[in-house]
Amino acid sequence: MLRRGAALVAVAALLTACSASEGSSGPPEAAPTTPRPTAVVTPTADPQTSRLQALAQLAEQQAAALPSATPTLPTLPADGPVLGADISWPQCPKGMGIPERRTLGLPMPLPQAQYVVVGLTNGPGFTANPCLASQVDWIRQRHLLAAAYAVVSQPDDAAVAEHGGTGPFDGSTDVGGLANTGYQQALANVATMRAAGLDSPIIWVDVEPVPDFDWSDDVEANGAVVQGAARGYADAGYAVGVYSTPYLWSEVVGDLALGLPEWRAAGQSSQAEALARCGDDWQVQGGPAVLGQWVAANRDLDVTCPGVSDLSQWFRQY
Repeated sequence: MLRRGAALVAVAALLTACSASEGSSGPPEAAPTTPRPTAVVTPTADPQTSRLQALAQLAEQQAAALPSATPTLPTLPADGPVLGADISWPQCPKGMGIPERRTLGLPMPLPQAQYVVVGLTNGPGFTANPCLASQVDWIRQRHLLAAAYAVVSQPDDAAVAEHGGTGPFDGSTDVGGLANTGYQQALANVATMRAAGLDSPIIWVDVEPVPDFDWSDDVEANGAVVQGAARGYADAGYAVGVYSTPYLWSEVVGDLALGLPEWRAAGQSSQAEALARCGDDWQVQGGPAVLGQWVAANRDLDVTCPGVSDLSQWFRQY
């Protein structure tokens, strides 16, 4: 996902975005001395029921034309680290998007990139990447591997009022309403992804501070939103991963440990540093390292971590 834009120059020292506007790096954290919680709120619906409800909700939307998840594909072997990139709204032509996230026309990936992770949002939740379909076409024309990521963000009161009662959590409680709203952010992103013709075996949940859409000071409440989003993607039929750094994750959700696969950011650094982030001392929330990311020359670059041998587990071939 943090999980990365000239529009954020004022905070560039702290945040390096996925697509140069959403994400950052921070110091590693010491290993926790007590077990980390794996959940903030307990769903009231069993997984099968909530999955069927999620698929029914998506089926009501025109965007639900693609299958619920990527079918089993032939193994795509990786012989050592594989170079890729990630893109989102900053790479759209200038002047598109919401007022807080006008698009920047930043460069697309280098020719050497073998895969692209595409952002579904225009920054915060419930806002779609305004040129997602054209970015998917760019990937198709080059027959690249692709996957998806999406920022999860603090919902405002209006969003909670609209969405807090719909989902697998008890919407009569504060944390349940927040979790359901995160869940609906996820389903909205799945609809956006399908409408653009993008499919992905996994959706990376980008967890980081989102300027102009700040998280609350309550890490448990924030964790409920993140947990709800992860559940939404899973119910829609996708594997789920996390994009963040140990520092940013803890700033947003404290010591929550979902144990999901990790895509780890190294900021303005190098491929060597991105590969170093694959080590256990940079673990974010208890999951295995899959990708490392660094930023150079206005591009977000990625590399597969040691041990990643089957790219079809993480990417769709176009």
